[in-house]
Amino acid sequence: MYLKPNSTIAIAATARHIDKDSINNAKQIFESWGLKVLLSNYLFEHEDSFAGNDEIRALGLQQLLDNPELDAIVLARGGYGTVRIIDKIDFTNFRKKPKLIAGFSDGTVLHAHVNQNFGIQTLHSCMPITMQGKYFNEQTNQSFKNVLFGNAINYQFEQHSLNNCNHVEGELIGGNLSVLFSLLGSPSDLNLDGKILFIEDIGEYYYHIDRMMQGLDRAGKFKNLKGLLVGGMSDMNENAAPFAFNKNCYQIINEVVGKYNFPVFYGFPAGHENLNLCVKLAANCKINFDKEHVFFNQE
Repeated sequence: MYLKPNSTIAIAATARHIDKDSINNAKQIFESWGLKVLLSNYLFEHEDSFAGNDEIRALGLQQLLDNPELDAIVLARGGYGTVRIIDKIDFTNFRKKPKLIAGFSDGTVLHAHVNQNFGIQTLHSCMPITMQGKYFNEQTNQSFKNVLFGNAINYQFEQHSLNNCNHVEGELIGGNLSVLFSLLGSPSDLNLDGKILFIEDIGEYYYHIDRMMQGLDRAGKFKNLKGLLVGGMSDMNENAAPFAFNKNCYQIINEVVGKYNFPVFYGFPAGHENLNLCVKLAANCKINFDKEHVFFNQE
């Protein structure tokens, strides 16, 4: 399932529209890794904020999922729109010949749907829009390359004062918190029992974070969770009448999950930050720690 030199990777647009410069730059990077690059037939369509209407975006993704010559599909960017097309997609051929699906943010819809319904691994990774320009980070891009080519993952990050540390091993699933919350009760809703959940988000109000965490808790999502890995909570907003006062997102999250005994690790370097390390979803991971650092590993 992983790539090798001369593997073919495709770029798809399932959400917001994308410009040609961003794609051309990413295409050059992928080619420098020894990969062949195929662009979706409708990659540069534009209607409202989307990369074409729902039918066009669904057709573009469907053609790539059905293409037996492809080894991976990378989502061009996030934004919003994947949830509008997910129920239009037929995964029959994809299930017969799975290919890596990579991306983050709005791509969480695809991660969750594929992980939950088919048990197929996907990659929470950077995307063409974030691989160059103001978002460029060499370590981020290199982590994506390493995972695409099947190399083991070994990351470390600093301990956080709110961490509830314990060694934990299990299946990692998740992605963008807002998207995961929007999938509750749908065919793409994740079963978190016995799993390690990864979450990240950007641009939300503090009370939105609390509302989503309270909603997930009331839905029973944390009762049998094995562990929680919290990534970037970036560019958050506050109301004119403050909700959180001196609290940050990690503290708001901890107020909800602190009553449980599962391990919780804050500050994982993935999400809407320049440093956005690639991880495998629907895949086993191990999380260990010492006094100063947390260690995240995937084979």
